[in-house]
Amino acid sequence: MAAGEEESREYLRRHRLPELLHRLGALLLFHRPENPREFLIQALERVEAGRRAEGEYPFLMDEANLDAMFSLLDVLGQGHIRPAQYR
Repeated sequence: MAAGEEESREYLRRHRLPELLHRLGALLLFHRPENPREFLIQALERVEAGRRAEGEYPFLMDEANLDAMFSLLDVLGQGHIRPAQYR
């Protein structure tokens, strides 16, 4: 592998750019905003605020989504699930 290619791979890995781009793409497809560029700018601003501990990282699912998923697994309403259900 050429030195330039290895440096590029290291740059991408160090800054976790593939993960960031994947998450941004997923957010776009999930929300389908009318103005995708403005949406991406706002998402990146939330990422930066989250890194500074001034805001929340933009997630694909919110607390209500997680509660709904948990209730689907906790059909008896016990407040917990088995490790197998979690996996």
